[in-house]
Amino acid sequence: MARIVYLVEHGPDSGKSAVALGLAELLSRKVPRIGVFRPVAPASQDVLLELLRSRYNIGDERLYGVTYAEASAMFAAGRSEELVGLVVEHFRQVSQHHEAVVVIGTDIDDDLAFNARLANEFGAVVVSVVNGTGADEPALESMARQAFHALSDLDATVAAVVLNKTPATVPPPKLPVPCFVIPEVPTIGAPTVAEVAAQLGASVVTAGTDRDAALGRDVLDYVVGAAQVPTVLSHLTPDCLLITPGDRADLLVAAGAAHASGLMPLAGIVLTLGIAPDPAALALFERLNPGLAVLSVPRASYDTIASSTRMEHRLSAANPRKVEAALGAFESNVDTAALADVLELTASSRVTPLMFEYDLIDRARADRRRLVLPEGTEERILRAADILLRRGVADLVLLGDPAVIRAKARDLSLDLAAASVVDPVSSPLREEFAAVYRDLRAHKGVTFDLAHDVVADVSYFGTLMVQLGHADGMVSGATHTTAATIRPAFEIIKTVPGLSVASSVFFMLLPDRVLVYGDCAVNPDPDAEQLADIALSSADTAARFGVTPRVAMLSYSTGTSGSGADVTKVAEATAIVRARRPDLPVDGPIQYDAAIDPAVAATKLPGSPVAGQATVFVFPDLNTGNNTYKAVQRSAGAVAVGPVMQGLRKPVNDLSRGATVKDIVNTVAITAIQSQGS
Repeated sequence: MARIVYLVEHGPDSGKSAVALGLAELLSRKVPRIGVFRPVAPASQDVLLELLRSRYNIGDERLYGVTYAEASAMFAAGRSEELVGLVVEHFRQVSQHHEAVVVIGTDIDDDLAFNARLANEFGAVVVSVVNGTGADEPALESMARQAFHALSDLDATVAAVVLNKTPATVPPPKLPVPCFVIPEVPTIGAPTVAEVAAQLGASVVTAGTDRDAALGRDVLDYVVGAAQVPTVLSHLTPDCLLITPGDRADLLVAAGAAHASGLMPLAGIVLTLGIAPDPAALALFERLNPGLAVLSVPRASYDTIASSTRMEHRLSAANPRKVEAALGAFESNVDTAALADVLELTASSRVTPLMFEYDLIDRARADRRRLVLPEGTEERILRAADILLRRGVADLVLLGDPAVIRAKARDLSLDLAAASVVDPVSSPLREEFAAVYRDLRAHKGVTFDLAHDVVADVSYFGTLMVQLGHADGMVSGATHTTAATIRPAFEIIKTVPGLSVASSVFFMLLPDRVLVYGDCAVNPDPDAEQLADIALSSADTAARFGVTPRVAMLSYSTGTSGSGADVTKVAEATAIVRARRPDLPVDGPIQYDAAIDPAVAATKLPGSPVAGQATVFVFPDLNTGNNTYKAVQRSAGAVAVGPVMQGLRKPVNDLSRGATVKDIVNTVAITAIQSQGS
């Protein structure tokens, strides 16, 4: 039977959507399939339901009972029992296909009794979400108690109370159930410039070279520009939207200069009264390249600010940055392990791709590490860093020119204030690193002057940070070649004692399982001893990340059906693995189809503990491994996470130069987890 968690809101605009997202994320780490349901949805197309549907791979099924309009009509007609029956019927169609379901309760007419009734009909436990905006500590405690007792008096089973949007972190009130406090994060509920433009029906006069970034800025405040330039500049606030008449060319240029210089970061500018800006002033503004959007509306400033300040951002798939901020707020303030206990959630024995990816974030956060990202000026790295910092995945060091990094972060509207920024060229560590590198490579004729030049390279500098304890791990390769990333690690960090080679694996996230492929990125033609080391390292990596290792030593023949040097090498490697790890399920030589397909395995290698159920696939050479992982990735729609380096004394991981922001986030989380065990 599915585990049902029903969210009930106490007070409008409580941030229930963000809590629903956090609960769904928690559930996704525990069960293979989660569902979501709204008894009463604002409309048949609901942005929150669509966000959760896409994020958690929920199918095309109907995720709501009725719309607000339908519910209101049925209540007015005295058909409340029929309404309950209809909602329950739709809910059961969702719950029967999922191991856990998050139900987002209705706030129609603030009907607490209706929500409690539905929670009981669904067999759900209730999580109460209380709007703590502006309340002090005594008031918050009173609100939490009232919420708990109001639901208990209606016979609802209350599992937890969440005080959301509180002014600051306060101790959670003591209740008969766990109570969690989530401080308000202004950026979550703040509308973007694009959303304000849509609300106002504004036209975009200019948005700079990166239109999406300019329109994606958060609007945290509103300032009306009617006074002289010095007065207006003194009243600007961080990330405010400046609203001023279209003929105020002086304010347009001054605001652009204030933002471009770093004096005051703005969200954007709205020109009112339908007056087009002076062409010369607009040209100067664009030459400043502030990365700000300038909007134009026909109405006056007063009407404009009245319309824009009435809106609030709604979480949606269209703005992943806010989704990550909401998850970061939830995970930083809610004891998810304790909440899972009260919800009686136990992890499934089957690891799905979704569970694997979200478990990475959870495990990295549990023992936070400091990681260095050498490519600190690359946009994808900066976007990933923003997500990683919001989610609390790791402490980050970005390498590069601080001025360039700050400017790019500002232009992309990213919050990287928590990251350390180090310029290898001017860093005081450069002298120390040069001396260390000279000593390490003296046998190769490296002098101090040469070492001083070498360590200014971000890859070498980052690797030395890891080696000397200034960072716990490194992730690079978005703009550098594999050789440029890995060579410094081989020179400086070196391999684990007892291993003949460092190697790599890819985690292949297939629709219904996670497989481990090694080695697909490092060793061109390993011998039998090296292949055995790759197999053992791959098995250990699989186990560390929750994949039960059953190792298939791949070849073009199965068992004794073939012969030749390549088959002999795999057979020898298999024998070495068995001798060194008798407890590890391993078989080989074995063909891929016999390793993965139970029907083929029953014919080709009956009785094998690995055939038909392998999870770790060890390829005989780089040519086979690299081509196979790419073929599976492209043909089967698998997500390939990696390459993940293994066998180094400290973790350094290489990115594909085509890596997406999501790839980078996953690789950083993997590196953080590797460093926890190093």
